[in-house]
Amino acid sequence: MPTIAAAVECPVFRSFRVEQVAGMFDVPLAARAAQRFCLQVPDDFHEAQWRIGLVVGPSGSGKTTIARALFGAQLYQCREWPRDRAVIDGLGDRPIKEITGLFTAVGFSSPPSWIKPYQVLSGGEQFRCDLARALAQAGAGTGRLVAFDEFTSVVDRNVARAASAAIAHGFQKGQLGGRFVAVTCHYDVTEWLQPDWVIDMATSSFQWRRLPRPPIELEVFRCARGAWPLFARHHYLSGSLSSVAWCFLALWQGSPVAFCAVVPLFGKKGRRRISRIVTLPDYQGIGVGMRLCETVAAIQREEGHRVNLTASHPAVLAHCRRSPRWRAVGVRKTGSKGFERYRGSAGRAVVSFEFLE
Repeated sequence: MPTIAAAVECPVFRSFRVEQVAGMFDVPLAARAAQRFCLQVPDDFHEAQWRIGLVVGPSGSGKTTIARALFGAQLYQCREWPRDRAVIDGLGDRPIKEITGLFTAVGFSSPPSWIKPYQVLSGGEQFRCDLARALAQAGAGTGRLVAFDEFTSVVDRNVARAASAAIAHGFQKGQLGGRFVAVTCHYDVTEWLQPDWVIDMATSSFQWRRLPRPPIELEVFRCARGAWPLFARHHYLSGSLSSVAWCFLALWQGSPVAFCAVVPLFGKKGRRRISRIVTLPDYQGIGVGMRLCETVAAIQREEGHRVNLTASHPAVLAHCRRSPRWRAVGVRKTGSKGFERYRGSAGRAVVSFEFLE
C-alpha cells in the first residue's frame, strides 16, 4: 500500500511573550514549526469504483492536509455568492432543469428560496447551496471528483444528518454524478452519508466500508391549523390553507419536520385531496414529506375515502411516477380550465395521482 505523506509548517515569530511561553512550558523554539502526517491507501484507490468517501478526524489531525495531498485542486474552496442575484443564478450557465435538479438532489427543494439571494437564506439552506455548487463542479457522469472541506461544520447535527442522507440518496438514485468526498471533524455523519471508504485521521487509517443508513422514524399526529404558519412560507404555490382542511404533523426526534393537509373534493362523495405537503428546508431530500403524505393517504383510505394528489413539483412527480402506491389519473397544463390558481409559466405540467393502497 503506498504511503501518502504531507507536512505543514509555518514561521515562528519570536517575541518577548513567545520566549516567556517557551520557557514556562518547555516548548522548543525553531525558525519554523512543522508537523508531518502519513497515511497508507490501497494501490487501486483512485481507480476503484467508488462514489462517496469520508475523511474524518479531530481538529488538528491533518484532515485537510491529507485531503489536499490526495485530491489537490479538487479540494473545493467555498466562494462568495453574488449579493445582487438569486441563488438559482449562482451555478453558472447550466440549464434550469440541471440547476434545480442539483438543488433538489442535495435536499434544497424550496422554489421560494431558490429565488432569494444567498445571504438571506438559513444556515442549513446556505450549506446546501454550497454543496450544490461543489457537486456542479464535480460534473454529472464524468467521473470527476470534488472534496468538500468543513462538511456540516456550520449546521446543527439533525441538519447534518439529513443533508448527508440526501447526498447518499442522490448518488444511489443517479441524480448526482462524479465522486464526492466529505472532509469533517464530525463522526456522526458516517452512517448517514454511507461512504464507500473512510479515512480516520485520529488513527491514520483507511478502511473500505459501506454502513446501512439508520432508519428515519417519524411520529405522525393530527394537529390544529396553528401548526401551518411554521410551514406556510416554504410552500411553493401559496401560503393559504383551506378552512375545512384536516391537518397532520410529522416529528423527527422531537422536532417538527413536515406538514400535510387534506380537503374534501366538493361534489364528489367519499373523495379527498392532499392539498398541502411541506417539508422544512433543513429536512428536505430524505423523503419525509412523501412518507407523511402516504401515511395520511393510508389513514384516509382506511376510513373509506379515495385520495388524490395534484402536484407540479418535480420531486413529487418523480416519486409518484415510480411508486406502485400512486396511479396517474390526469395531466393538465397550467392556465387551462380548472388550473388557473396554479401560478407559474403557462404550459407547466400539473399531474393528478390517486393513492392505491
